[in-house]
Amino acid sequence: MKRLISLLLGALAMLGLAACDAVNMKDLKPGVSTGYDVRDKLGKPGIEWRNDDGSVTWEYTRQPEGTECFMATIGPDNILKSLDNVLTPQNFARVQPGWTRDQVRRLLGKPRSVQKFAMKREEVWDWRLPPEFSAEVFFNIHFDEAGVVTGTSRSTQPRGN
Repeated sequence: MKRLISLLLGALAMLGLAACDAVNMKDLKPGVSTGYDVRDKLGKPGIEWRNDDGSVTWEYTRQPEGTECFMATIGPDNILKSLDNVLTPQNFARVQPGWTRDQVRRLLGKPRSVQKFAMKREEVWDWRLPPEFSAEVFFNIHFDEAGVVTGTSRSTQPRGN
């Protein structure tokens, strides 16, 4: 019974966070909202990248338990240029062997977890995706010892394990 209650409370908390994000995202309008508006609604970004055109991109990940990562690009005039969830099939398909860790982080945001496999001389980053049926789903990127992408994969884990 305790486990069921804990599970229900966890699910309600996740729904509450998702609802807050939905309201906050709806209030932010590219071309209208400012960088100050973005910080007021979403808080301090996890990381900030400076772009060649003078804009900045701020990362707002919902990992490890969420299934989204938002990138907000703020122009040099402090106006929101774009706000996008970057964890999409299109972005996953862009990742190619030879990419660096920095290129991957810039495209997809902070991973849910990083695992090192000494025997395989490999490091694997993963991102949680929306669940399918009764399984958790993850997108994985495999790096060699030099931090270069060697490939990608997808994995599932039955819920409750």
